[in-house]
Amino acid sequence: MRVTLLGTGDTTGTPTPGCSCATCERAREMGVERTRFSVHVTNEVTGETLLIDASPDFRSQFLTQGVPLPDAAVITHIHFDHLDGLGNVYRLVNSLDVYAAGETDPQTGESVAETIQRKYHYLDQVTVTEAAPFETFRAAGLDVTLVPVDHPPLLCYGVIVEDGDSKLALTGDTTYAVPDDSRDRLANADLLLADGMLPASACEHHPIGGADHDADGVPRTFGTKHMTRKGALDLADELDADRTRLVHVSHHYGAEDAFADDMAVDGETFTV
Repeated sequence: MRVTLLGTGDTTGTPTPGCSCATCERAREMGVERTRFSVHVTNEVTGETLLIDASPDFRSQFLTQGVPLPDAAVITHIHFDHLDGLGNVYRLVNSLDVYAAGETDPQTGESVAETIQRKYHYLDQVTVTEAAPFETFRAAGLDVTLVPVDHPPLLCYGVIVEDGDSKLALTGDTTYAVPDDSRDRLANADLLLADGMLPASACEHHPIGGADHDADGVPRTFGTKHMTRKGALDLADELDADRTRLVHVSHHYGAEDAFADDMAVDGETFTV
């Protein structure tokens, strides 16, 4: 599999429009971006391509990275920065198989798959298929599995993509409190893409602080929805990932840390 990181940022991206913080200025100087989250996977045997999450930056991502338009897509949850790019397939693809969890979310009264069907009912190109957590399905000639993670108040899922012995794992948007069954399935990946939205120090500015503290009192969860860098790296160690890149990264890291080796930027590619 060839993996291209189309979008590695959070909801505002880096640089953030209108922001002149040191990190955004450093990104401009370096000529790098973290647009809204999306990952592109190419099946190097069949040539088929899989999109994981449909970023609002869909058009610019595909133009910038020069990867083929997707044959199939997986949507992890219904927050706009992971879903609202789906409308971009209009007049760009003839057909797109979209896979999403079919379990009903108590918060919305419908599943992720049903939300997609409702919002994009006008897209004749899109065929939505419900997937059950922990049950592997085939998409773009690859084995794909959704696993529940922890991103309240909505249901959200991590994603595992396998091709023979090769394994890509994504935590999805989550706190450090990933359920044990999901951890078991995410373990031993050749490449892990882990939500590391903020540094642990940012928890000082959240109304409820941080959670899931390590033995030294460092929070591994920021607030209620995302991991800190500490949480993401600790989870990667526990999952015994061969390689780890932190994604869904905000501009709230200090400029001296924001572009460290473990912090992904758009356009990175990996062979898995």
